[in-house]
Amino acid sequence: MERELIFATSILSSDFSKLREEIKKCEDAGANRIHLDVMDGHFVPNLTFGPVVVESIKKVTSLPLDVHLMIEKPSKYINDFINAGASLIAFHVEEYPGKNSPMPKDGVYPRTTIDMDEDKLQETIRMIKTKGVKVSLALNPPTSFFAQKLSDELDEVLIMTVNPGFGGQALITSAIDKIRNIRSIFSKDIKVDGGVNEDTISKITDAGANVLVVGSYFFRSQNPKEALEKLKSLL
Repeated sequence: MERELIFATSILSSDFSKLREEIKKCEDAGANRIHLDVMDGHFVPNLTFGPVVVESIKKVTSLPLDVHLMIEKPSKYINDFINAGASLIAFHVEEYPGKNSPMPKDGVYPRTTIDMDEDKLQETIRMIKTKGVKVSLALNPPTSFFAQKLSDELDEVLIMTVNPGFGGQALITSAIDKIRNIRSIFSKDIKVDGGVNEDTISKITDAGANVLVVGSYFFRSQNPKEALEKLKSLL
């Protein structure tokens, strides 16, 4: 099945002192979404921003806001991000460990889990869906399984192809097999976040991903529009 290719530009790599202009670059380049990485300093060892910034960005762009919650206890804050204007919420399965997984500890990075609390996970998915917002389940690189039982309720799966928290990292090559394995059982959107560039994009899309987060490759190029067009031409 032919899937729409979607490019989401991640403002984590942008110049926050002129954020309106940076978002305009995304629009002018033909990006399909703005990707917003929310970090709390606990789930990942970095801090970014909260709902107030998302609300401000919503005022200056018509592009969908793709909000990636790299935070502990995401269900406590989901409504705040939805009210701020999120079009899609991605949250991490590692925050929903099952009875066979040890509880996550602060300082352990990257987080992982060997099973999930399916009931709590489903509750969070439905909390998002009832608000008319799309939902994505995110998997860290060490997390090898996928919540296949809940796949009908998801709009997207987000596969982290770098350890979350920082931009500009190289793609973890073992993630290509994970993309391929999940594509074999999941027919909806698969998003990849981390290390997307001219050298990796064909491998990523050939494996089955169709939503591509571009951050440092886009914002650190001398001509972001040409950079995005280059990626599209490779496909």
